[in-house]
Amino acid sequence: MMGSESIRSVAVVGCGTVGASWAALFLAGGYDVVATDPAPEAERKLRGFIDRARPQLATLGLNGRGSLTFVDNLEAAVSTADFVQENAPENEAFKRALLARIDQAARPDAIVAISTSALLRSRIVADCEHPERHIVAHPFNPPHLLPLVEIVGEDDAVIARACAFYRSLRRKPVVLKKEVPGHIANRLSSALYREAVYLVEQGIASVADIDAAISEGPGLRWSIMGPHMTYHLGGGEGGIAHYLEHLGPSQERRWASLGEPRLTEDVKGAIVSGVEAEAGGRSIADLEAQRDHLLVEILRLKNKASS
Repeated sequence: MMGSESIRSVAVVGCGTVGASWAALFLAGGYDVVATDPAPEAERKLRGFIDRARPQLATLGLNGRGSLTFVDNLEAAVSTADFVQENAPENEAFKRALLARIDQAARPDAIVAISTSALLRSRIVADCEHPERHIVAHPFNPPHLLPLVEIVGEDDAVIARACAFYRSLRRKPVVLKKEVPGHIANRLSSALYREAVYLVEQGIASVADIDAAISEGPGLRWSIMGPHMTYHLGGGEGGIAHYLEHLGPSQERRWASLGEPRLTEDVKGAIVSGVEAEAGGRSIADLEAQRDHLLVEILRLKNKASS
């Protein structure tokens, strides 16, 4: 496999929220993009998303102007690409068939990156003639802003080339040593959300206060460092070794008390009404705009601090 510098063109397969966000990032990174999606109005929606995302990316220093071409035919889209970013719906059978088609049509040296939040790579590439060039590259939404990309693959050279490509776009690839449903970040997020639902189920706090307990507390620290490093600082001069020795038992007591909620109709109703109250009449578009504005500001501060 050639290095990341050999990547000049990218095919984006599937142009929903995730695919459109990837396309905006690739274009701002200076890569030419060929996109395809069978949905009605897909091209119009894609171009509208890119127009909205471009100023955000420029603020973060990504000012490239790669060219965008939209085609209706999957094989035509991937046939000349150096890198393929697949973003089809989270359906194992559908993805498995789609990846087999991409594998047949893509150039032999092209990498195929799969956006999946929970599906196992080994299962969805089972029908591919060249599975070694397929990797899972799971982003966090929206991928044009959030740097994380979770990588699962089998060929070290392919993984290294893909990681170099994502780093060229200022992404932060993390590589799993073995596949697991949900990868890393979604498993951690699911563990947290399970307890958030349990607190609602037990009537311990309102939805808004549970959310505030994260966003106004540990969530701010987590935007700077992860849980292990956070607890390393929590151990004082002795660091993580001191923390585990002296406060580890309190962690175990909390683990033992964590709940196992069920999404009954009552629990779902309480969550929905709580979220509606917290949203306060703001639309999804309004909330997304506020989120993305603050994400850009946080990323600017982090970029400034690391430069």
